[in-house]
Amino acid sequence: MNTLLRTLLPDPLPKSGEGMVSVLREAMQNLALLGLWRAKFFEKAAFYGDTSLRLLHGLGRFSEDMDFSLLAPSKDFNFLYFGEYLQKELEAFGFQVSFQAREKSKDSQVKSAFLKTNPYQQLLVIETPVDLLAGIDRQKTLKIKIEVDTDPPSGFDTEMKYIFNPLQFPVRTYTLPDLFAGKMHAMLFRNWKSRIKGRDWYDFIWYSSFHPELNLSHLEQRMRQSGNYDTPDHLTKEVLNDMLISKIEGIDINSARDEVRPFVYDFRSLDSWSPDLFREAAKRIKYV
Repeated sequence: MNTLLRTLLPDPLPKSGEGMVSVLREAMQNLALLGLWRAKFFEKAAFYGDTSLRLLHGLGRFSEDMDFSLLAPSKDFNFLYFGEYLQKELEAFGFQVSFQAREKSKDSQVKSAFLKTNPYQQLLVIETPVDLLAGIDRQKTLKIKIEVDTDPPSGFDTEMKYIFNPLQFPVRTYTLPDLFAGKMHAMLFRNWKSRIKGRDWYDFIWYSSFHPELNLSHLEQRMRQSGNYDTPDHLTKEVLNDMLISKIEGIDINSARDEVRPFVYDFRSLDSWSPDLFREAAKRIKYV
């Protein structure tokens, strides 16, 4: 195995094939960031969302997709240019991947693309123990969705954070109060119909426990852009708290646990989940 690649893997390795697929995905995400840095992507864009929390701030769960935002609106963003760097970087570490940009409607502000690979073949690259490969479908495709918001709402700040494996390089990312604002927007208004995304509530507890500062102004801009807040008055913490408590009252705790369970290391962290816990977490938010 490539010596640098080995630094991307946890020690000890997971004890299941599913866990190894998550490790593989995370290694690919790290290398994708390295490729984007080489392409000078972070001179015009910032990393945000769940995967940024995982890779840059130590969030205790795996995340699937990679989300980015341009620093200023642009209709001319070209995914294909950066896709070449992504593919080249992953292939340099022994991964066989394809990059495919998705065509969306002209009205969409989000540009999407996918990194695709055969996880069974790539698990061989990272020398996965044979017993863990037994349950992996040899024909399955692993996809990492990459999205770039080309018309971001205003009012956010960014900072440079460093990744140290497999090489040392900087990644521009939203500051934590702005990341929390984005998560709060997703929690309150995500369109999952009757389903609940337990991962949102896991992240909410993480923010409230370790980084409770939330940029209320940036959240307001997100809500106005998405059409979820159209009054002339500024969003206040009292109004937001009412929205959040109403959302908490409707949580199906068991469904939330089931949704997030495949992504967490320690299932015991979910045992204490209850509406009371989420209400107490809401009290910890500090608006900045």
